[in-house]
Amino acid sequence: QVQLVESGGGLVQAGGSLRLSCVVSGSILSFNAMGWYRQAPGKQRELVARILSGGSTNYANSVKGRFTISRDNAKNTVYLQMNSLEPDDTAVYYCNTGQRFPTGWRDYWGQGTQVTVSS
Repeated sequence: QVQLVESGGGLVQAGGSLRLSCVVSGSILSFNAMGWYRQAPGKQRELVARILSGGSTNYANSVKGRFTISRDNAKNTVYLQMNSLEPDDTAVYYCNTGQRFPTGWRDYWGQGTQVTVSS
């Protein structure tokens, strides 16, 4: 059973920074892509950033230039460095990955970590 455990959320003032961590049970190399999603109250969950095993990344337009996703394969950990935080970044942030089985695709999610940005 794959488990993802996030940490690093908290309360920060606008303009501040936070770094989220996601520790994956087992080898992170088993997964081609790792991602961070977020869900604000009353809104749909949205992709924030994704990193592939080769190191390529993509970001939501709203966070480009402010957030950086990275992975440490030796520590089975994915990070999301968040700078210049804005009140609109307030949300629960979730770590995500997935695997393809003969029966289909399976998504894995962490429990989420709350990020609150005050104005």
